Amino acid sequence: MTAVIGCMIYQHNPWLLLAAVVVCIISSWGVIRLFSRATTRKNIQKIVWHFLTAILAGSAIWSTHFIALIGFDSGVPFEFDPAFTTISLLVAMVGAACGFVIAASGWVRLAPLIGGGIVGLAVSAMHYAGMIAYRVQGIVSWNEGYVVASIACAVLFSAAAFHVAMRREASNYSEGWAAALQALGFAVAGVAVLIGCAGLAGYLIDEGVRAESYKQLQQMALHDSLTGLPNRRSFNERLDHEIEFAKMTGGKVALVEIDLDRFKEINDLRGHAAGDEVLRNIAERMMRALKESDFVARLGGDEFAAFHRTSTPADLIDFLSRIETVLSQVIKIDGYEFMPGASIGVAVYPDNAADKVTLVNNADLAMYRAKADVSQAICFYEPSMDEIVRARRSLANEMREAMLRDQLAVYYQVQTSVSTGEIVGYEALLRWEHPERGFIPPSEFIPIAEENGLIIQLGEWVLRTACRDAASWAPPYKVSVNVSPVQFAHVDLHKVIMEALLTSGLPADRLELELTETTIFANKERSLHILRQIKALGVKVALDDFGTGYSSLDTLRSFPFDKIKLDRSFIIEVESNLQAKAIIRAVLALGQSLAIPVLAEGIETEGQLELLKHEGCNEVQGYLLGRPAPLDRIVASGQLALCDKALQRDGMSSVQVNASRENEKVARFA
Repeated sequence: MTAVIGCMIYQHNPWLLLAAVVVCIISSWGVIRLFSRATTRKNIQKIVWHFLTAILAGSAIWSTHFIALIGFDSGVPFEFDPAFTTISLLVAMVGAACGFVIAASGWVRLAPLIGGGIVGLAVSAMHYAGMIAYRVQGIVSWNEGYVVASIACAVLFSAAAFHVAMRREASNYSEGWAAALQALGFAVAGVAVLIGCAGLAGYLIDEGVRAESYKQLQQMALHDSLTGLPNRRSFNERLDHEIEFAKMTGGKVALVEIDLDRFKEINDLRGHAAGDEVLRNIAERMMRALKESDFVARLGGDEFAAFHRTSTPADLIDFLSRIETVLSQVIKIDGYEFMPGASIGVAVYPDNAADKVTLVNNADLAMYRAKADVSQAICFYEPSMDEIVRARRSLANEMREAMLRDQLAVYYQVQTSVSTGEIVGYEALLRWEHPERGFIPPSEFIPIAEENGLIIQLGEWVLRTACRDAASWAPPYKVSVNVSPVQFAHVDLHKVIMEALLTSGLPADRLELELTETTIFANKERSLHILRQIKALGVKVALDDFGTGYSSLDTLRSFPFDKIKLDRSFIIEVESNLQAKAIIRAVLALGQSLAIPVLAEGIETEGQLELLKHEGCNEVQGYLLGRPAPLDRIVASGQLALCDKALQRDGMSSVQVNASRENEKVARFA
């Protein structure tokens, strides 16, 4: 075993240590004096003197040990075991008595050395028995080398002391030296005890530091650093425990998944520091609102989860009411009032799930249903939700097949000048014709593509296809392509655009990318950098769906947009709603003052077109002017003529060109 000794200063009581030294010296002189008397007596007197010597020696050893030990401060709580304390005294007395009898017997020439050695062993035995009696809140370990050395020194000095004491020809001189040697033997054993105490204290202090560090690491591992709430790992462990408890007791556990509704808004408008403050505020309110048996954790971002041991529907409603109250309270940050609100999904074990994984999934489903339905903030899990999820997953798988089986196509919708009525370009729109379901609207499959990571491939394919098609148009109209938020966040977007332009041969100024304000709002600095890279290629950028997002004037001032696209929701009401007409008039005036053209979407009636013409709108598109259609149909209508540059440049037949395009498509989607 090894003792742990730290490099530190230990606290001792100097007066108690001095007392131990005095007791050791005086007792040693007294023991040698009594032992000398015993060696000169016979019969019963000899036995009595040996008994008195053993009593004094045992008491001296015992007192020296415990006075020194009491004077040592280990820094931790301790106590003495009464049984071992008594045993240590008896060990000293009995061992000393045996040694004295043998040393004075004279049965062999070396009897004093042997007897003295036995007394030294008794001294060591008493000290280590005393250490067993010294109980502390920790684990004691010993250095074997120190233990052996202390015993050897005690034996040698005791043997030498008795050898000197038995030299009758110089009794006074011998008694003084014998007493000194005996005291040295006691001291060596005492020092061994102090070394053991130092090792013990070092070990305990080291263990105390380790325990404190372990607690800190455990706190960091199981709790969220921002809010102080338990994290996902802690949540999973506690939920396992709650489910096991419910199994044993026949109880129920309600799991609640929480997603803040307007947290992105506070981050975008006030910065991430304000967002962090909102999260801390919500966490504190939740902790105050929940009861002892409740549990709440932050899973990450603006997602929280809580569970509650429930026995009745009323009990569960009360729990949910407390959570909803917390999330509906106004939070004030730097003079700005923010009401977070949340979408809450609830699933109950064992009613809605037989295990933890299913319970969590079902609570998630309910939460996403609540997020999709603005009419209810809390949504309970229903089995029909599984059917919806399965349908979405099935549609995602079918979309992957559609990308390989040529079921996807790019349609084009014409854009015209309001003042002249001439065509100025076309917008590329992705369409999916399912072999069994027919046409699936983009509003249904685009969100699924974004959720499943397919939008990057789809967006790149649309971009390359639109550039290739537009390069063959006569007249050389521009083409507009939508960029999704996921696609815009891709690091290599400008490289993808450049490759599409180089591969197709389309001039950069004929390509226009459309993106919404919410796409660039997540990270303004990064978005501005990406837009500058795109603009450096010569590509134009249009702000799509203007009027439905933040519609911030700062956005128009900060970002280099070439066009504003007015959302169709205002156009639909422009003939009957004075507010819609006022908004359109304001947007058109804004575009004119900033020298940015405005294109209005969703034109379906002559009245709408006339009003926009009167208000000075630059461009329009909508069903009135032309529905989205595949390229061959537009060519057949006479709006466009094709001059296949790839065919002219490479001398390939149209069959070869089409085969090349198909091979490219398969390679892209594989």
